[in-house]
This record gives sequence, C-alpha cells and structure tokens, in this order.
Amino acid sequence: MALTREEVLHIARLARVGLTEDDVTKFQQQLSQILDHFDALSRIDTEGVPPTTHTLALEGVMAADEPQPSLPRDAVLANAPVEQDGHLRVRAVLEDT
Repeated sequence: MALTREEVLHIARLARVGLTEDDVTKFQQQLSQILDHFDALSRIDTEGVPPTTHTLALEGVMAADEPQPSLPRDAVLANAPVEQDGHLRVRAVLEDT
C-alpha cells in the first residue's frame, strides 16, 4: 500500500513533526513498506491460534510479600544527597493553598 505525499504530511501534522522534502520522500517509502508488512500479517491464517500477551510463559513472577527487617537508618541516609535530623530532605513539590 503506497502512501501519498499528502498522507505522509498529514501524519506528520498529527504527530506535530516537521519534515523536510527529503524526509517526506524517505518516510513515504518507509511507511509504505511498514503497511505492506501489516498487510502480509493480516493475510496469515490464525484460526485456532489462541491469543497471547507474551511470547514466553510467565509464572510466579511476583515474590511472596513477606515482612523483612528494614535497613538501618545510617545505611539509608548514607546515599542521601541531603539529610536533616535523621531524615531525607527533599525539595517541596506541593504548596499549601
């Protein structure tokens, strides 16, 4: 499926991307090839093939949620850029209104 110059410019406008004339020519060819690949994929018979969300079977990817002792305060604060009175000091992100 060959895209027209106008279709490439329309896509660029939607994506808010500025293109040079060379870009339009290059993307016209590249995007047309991508659409041709999708067309080929759409013609493959997938009847009886169950849908998948991942190519590998994933089982037990979550660790058990078991309580564990916390790190010592000194170990946590050792990497803090700013520490004050035994606490991490961070820049305010919300203001009181």
